[in-house]
Amino acid sequence: MTLNRGDRRRASTPFPAQQPLHRRSMPVDERDLRAALPPAELAGLVRCTSYSPGGAHRDSCASDSSDSVISSGSDSDGSLYKVILLGEHGVGKTSLARIFGGVEDCADADEAGNTYDRSIIVDGEEASLVVFDIWEQDDSQWLQNHCMKMGDAYIIVYSVTDKVSFEKASELRIQLRRARQTEDIPIILVGNKSDLVRSREVSVDEGRACAVVFDCKFIETSAALHHNVKDLFEGIVRQIRLRKDSKEDNARRMANTKRRESIGKKAKRFLGRIVAKNNKKMAFKAKSKSCHDLSVL
Repeated sequence: MTLNRGDRRRASTPFPAQQPLHRRSMPVDERDLRAALPPAELAGLVRCTSYSPGGAHRDSCASDSSDSVISSGSDSDGSLYKVILLGEHGVGKTSLARIFGGVEDCADADEAGNTYDRSIIVDGEEASLVVFDIWEQDDSQWLQNHCMKMGDAYIIVYSVTDKVSFEKASELRIQLRRARQTEDIPIILVGNKSDLVRSREVSVDEGRACAVVFDCKFIETSAALHHNVKDLFEGIVRQIRLRKDSKEDNARRMANTKRRESIGKKAKRFLGRIVAKNNKKMAFKAKSKSCHDLSVL
């Protein structure tokens, strides 16, 4: 996965930057914001900060800013995907978002807002993501309800060192199902802080089983080590494409992926499908294994 950015960041960052990163501090898009919010609240949300690594900050109003999706309308053509981060406080949502944004090392990152957009290359094709870390922005029930309705995809984060955050992630999945009952929305359940082995309270099997029950994908990450963060954001792009793009486009991508697989992996996957058809227990086990594969539905 590559990004079209030109400036250099430390080698451990899986998202090398190649052009100025745009960040915003309000939930982008949603013309409903202007109609639904009182003027005083709207003023607080519309005020935003644009940020470029190595450049100066500037305060601007979203209606006047060239960085604003509201003013540009760039999200209306389907080429820009909105990804919402959900989860309890302290699970690492912001760390994951900043790694995606390539700004976690910046001394002034805290002043740069909480919405990140980048164009990334996945499977040889460009995709534009806007990642929203606004779930806890102002403890507004209206804003949280809005988050449940505005995303093209969702990343639900819990900490593997905190059982309560894991249980909360399950509740969030239920809320999403209620809010988007008739829609097939990509959701990835993320167990963060996998590097803290001695403090672990949630096993990999528990995370995987939860994903199977709630019909979503699953991955464990470590924001501290940048482990699987690249795979997470590549995976969310693939999950969006599988639902939004044509069967022909997805079949072509799958064919390219299969050509890169070894014969052994192809045979193992084929045999697994045959066994699963004749055994419910094996079918559940096969689905449990496939929930790790972010390149398939």
